Amino acid sequence: MIEIVRGEHDTGPPKNAQHLENLKHDVLASIVVFLVAVPLSLGVAFAAGAPLLSGLISAVVGGLVASVFGGSPLQVSGPSAALTVVLADTIATHGWPVTCAITVAAGLLQILFGLTRAARAALAVSPAIVHGLLAGIGVTLVLGQLHVVLGGSAQGSALANVLALPGQVAAHHDQAVLVGVVTLGVLLAWPRLPEAVRRVPAPLAAVALGTGLSVATGMTLPRVDLPAGLPALHVVPRLPDGGWGGFALAALTIALIAGLESLLSAVSVDKLRGGPRTDLDRELIGQGAANVAAGALGGFPVTGVIVRSMTNYEAGARTRTSAILHCAWILAACLLLTGMLRLIPLAALAALLVYVGTKLVNVSGLKEVRRHGDLPVYAVTLAGAVAVNLLTGVAAGVLLALAMMLRRMIFSGIHVERESTGKDGDRHRVVIEGALTFLSVPRLTRVLAEVPPHAEVILELLVDYLDHAAFDCLRGWQQAHAGPVTVDEIGHPWFERGRSGEPTVRRSVAARVVPRWLAPWSEWQAEHVVLPAQRTASSLLCRGASEFQRRTAPLLRDTWSGLAHGQRPHTLFITCGDARIVPNLITTSGPGDLFTVRNIGNLVPPPDGTDSSVGAAIEYAVGVLGVAEIVVCGHSGCGAMKALLGQAPEGLDQLGSWLRHGEAAVRRRRREAPLLLGGERPAAEADQLALQNVVQQLESLRGYPVVAAALERGALRLTGMYFDVGAAQVSLLDGAARGFVPAGALEH
Repeated sequence: MIEIVRGEHDTGPPKNAQHLENLKHDVLASIVVFLVAVPLSLGVAFAAGAPLLSGLISAVVGGLVASVFGGSPLQVSGPSAALTVVLADTIATHGWPVTCAITVAAGLLQILFGLTRAARAALAVSPAIVHGLLAGIGVTLVLGQLHVVLGGSAQGSALANVLALPGQVAAHHDQAVLVGVVTLGVLLAWPRLPEAVRRVPAPLAAVALGTGLSVATGMTLPRVDLPAGLPALHVVPRLPDGGWGGFALAALTIALIAGLESLLSAVSVDKLRGGPRTDLDRELIGQGAANVAAGALGGFPVTGVIVRSMTNYEAGARTRTSAILHCAWILAACLLLTGMLRLIPLAALAALLVYVGTKLVNVSGLKEVRRHGDLPVYAVTLAGAVAVNLLTGVAAGVLLALAMMLRRMIFSGIHVERESTGKDGDRHRVVIEGALTFLSVPRLTRVLAEVPPHAEVILELLVDYLDHAAFDCLRGWQQAHAGPVTVDEIGHPWFERGRSGEPTVRRSVAARVVPRWLAPWSEWQAEHVVLPAQRTASSLLCRGASEFQRRTAPLLRDTWSGLAHGQRPHTLFITCGDARIVPNLITTSGPGDLFTVRNIGNLVPPPDGTDSSVGAAIEYAVGVLGVAEIVVCGHSGCGAMKALLGQAPEGLDQLGSWLRHGEAAVRRRRREAPLLLGGERPAAEADQLALQNVVQQLESLRGYPVVAAALERGALRLTGMYFDVGAAQVSLLDGAARGFVPAGALEH
């Protein structure tokens, strides 16, 4: 038991000092995020064809509302590159004022999703779909902005951009190309520069150098077009005159994509910062409120942006104050630095977006998707997003993911193995694994048809589910087969229940099946499973050994390989020879963990030479193997304890001679107060003696010089253990409780 005690005056730093410390970190982090957010906000609005000031409005208004009302304290919200593709199409179809109304509607939908506690459903979306969606956005973004970097203009679709790109590359290149190449070069080279230089955010440095080059050389090229201030925008959301279906679809698409990115960003930040998890429903409500506010003021849709959120965390932000302050710095820049922002060339923003777009194609994420076998889902989502639209790509990815999941769930491995029996013919083992349903029946019948008509067959079923059609197929084939057929069912007894009139029942807690390697032979190797020719006394362990060789040995081969040249057990385990006590099972240990000594009554003879067998094991375990613990384990219903109480069978001289080593435990029981088991005194006298016997054998251990020396060095501990066979309860000796307490109680 571990107890943490705090001193009366140890209350940690004063609250005011903690607030000041947090504020210092938050202010510095907010400045870094502000420097990253300004060029990205302008670039995202430019890529979507929205008014450039709308990106800054979203960064200020939407970022502020989301920071105050959202659930993630370190999340930074604003316009995101993930929405540029769908926004570009929406603006082209409906115009900017209606798009602002769509943004408000998307925000209301997000609030509705949050209030109905649907946010966690976003976590069920396959990572392959998320990565494919982001990659599709990135590819579309790069294809469009490359035209701007090369001095042209983006086309209306990704396919049109691909077709026009060769001509754009071959065309005459002007000043825009130079600015774009310089901006891209700075972005690519920045991570390789000294750390002192990299304290300046790469997007800010790249856009600043590209802008400085264009101003210093007097270039005449398109630049950021901003009004004199925020009030000059005069954009009021307007509802459409018609086409409400397109309006609703656009609002739903923006709500889903923006909500998904925000939630995934919040989860990613949670993984980094540790501590309490984000309230995802509150985060979605906060993002919805931000979109309502941003859309009402003529702003771009808002999401939680992973780039800014990670920057905020890495810059040392402690609270949501950092995200709030970054909005204040952007507002100050809009009001006071408009003249400087107007100097930024559009080619520099396009180059920045090309860089951001390539980052959305996450190569490490793609490798992870491929490792899990979901590459087709990724590819379909990406292709649909690029070739048609984002919603189509997501829908295609979801459908394919469901189809693949269904296939994996219903797939069953069916094959035939030949086993030599040493007789005239071979035995055939038909192995069926997985879920066996009606969809697998055609392949099942084809495999069963390969078995010779009169062959001896073992039908080995390791199935997660067996439906009615599959049961009928197996049952009919078993009855029709001319040779002997034995059904060897491993795990849940689907087939056995079917034969008893209960086919295709749901597996319940009450019907749990003990794994075969934990259960006694009698529970998993029922008489009807064994073929008549195998029903001999020697076949019991032989069949168990065969089961081990087939199923357990392959899993533990690496473990035994590491133990081939020596043993390093951590515990000497002294217990009774009772067949009901399985040391590795009740201690959840494996090969090489326990050095086990078993005898009648788990007795430790004194070190006087009267019995050297147990003494030799103790000396070898402690002196040679260097075990760190010795456990003496008694148990309920012990025959040795009953014999010590006068219930010994007659005529067993050797047993009587051995049990004299337990007489000290009998004397101890007479003179000592009763030991408790789980706070109560055992009802049976033999069980009361078994508890005292464990304590007595621990005392006997201390008499061995090798044990006493190890205890003196602090290199060894002695543990008393008791196993209640009927309750399957392991208890440990606890002096404070004056007896034995359940093992789990000592962990807390």
